[in-house]
Amino acid sequence: MSPVQSDVRIQAGVVIHGGVGTIARSEMTPELEAGYRAALTDSLNAGREALAFGGSAVDAAVAAVRVLEDSELFNAGRGSNFDERGVVTMDASLMDGSALDAGAVAGVSQVRYPIELARLVMERSDHVMLIGEGAEEFARGQGVEMADPSFFHTERRWSELQKAKRRSGARPNVLGDPDPAEQSGTVGAVARDETGRLAAATSTGGMANKTWGRVGDSPIIAAGTYASPLCAVSCTGWGEYFIRHVVAYDVHARMEHAGVGLAEAVHGVIWETLDHAMPGCGGLVAIDHEGNVQLSFNTPGMYRGWVDRDGRMDVAIYQAM
Repeated sequence: MSPVQSDVRIQAGVVIHGGVGTIARSEMTPELEAGYRAALTDSLNAGREALAFGGSAVDAAVAAVRVLEDSELFNAGRGSNFDERGVVTMDASLMDGSALDAGAVAGVSQVRYPIELARLVMERSDHVMLIGEGAEEFARGQGVEMADPSFFHTERRWSELQKAKRRSGARPNVLGDPDPAEQSGTVGAVARDETGRLAAATSTGGMANKTWGRVGDSPIIAAGTYASPLCAVSCTGWGEYFIRHVVAYDVHARMEHAGVGLAEAVHGVIWETLDHAMPGCGGLVAIDHEGNVQLSFNTPGMYRGWVDRDGRMDVAIYQAM
């Protein structure tokens, strides 16, 4: 498998991913692929529109992720996976690179848009992360849109839960499960605004049949999400490995301490550190202070795309043949 990267450079714009748990080419129907591409396009347009109306990189990243949380196709928000109890629990995080401000939520079950709540944690609390019932109580106090747990019940994810249970002997999903579609699936966005500020946002429903209480990398700043004046990174994949290797921050660290560019930093993280630790476990999207873009993954595919302020856009799913 060869690296998938990018030579794209954008003055202002948004880069997104919809997870590495892609459907096999042999099972991807034209109708389903069109649906994925349409949702990715809508997400990019939402982020671009936020920038066009004078919004910040934070505004753009949140707007892009919110669209993906609204789609049943992706493992976040409406389309989230079930845990071992048959309950949807969602995680999200957001980071403003200009001030190193961050907010995150984990284990929420009734928040319509987890990425919006992560933003409120960042902007209206003294904390970086809130979890479970406490996070939902904070959400209600902030007037966040809530939803009954039944809203998040989709037949596709329920079916995937049953498959995962059968494979694991009705035990919680454990490391070593062979199906990458159940180990991964996350949405995220990174953005650069007209002033050069950067932001990163990530949201997920976690792995199918996960142990009750399990939290992956997506809401953990430095593991699944990171933004600084140098770069912004959002990750997707097998969360335990991203946590162990602080993948999102490692991109920044290589740029800051080794003095390498974004492309070299991302290549080292994905193809030297992560692929060595666990081949085929994930990917990331990133943008740097100069507008250079990277989309890299060590899996057969990653739902992804980018758009700039002028409307240039690209959407893709699989590795190039």
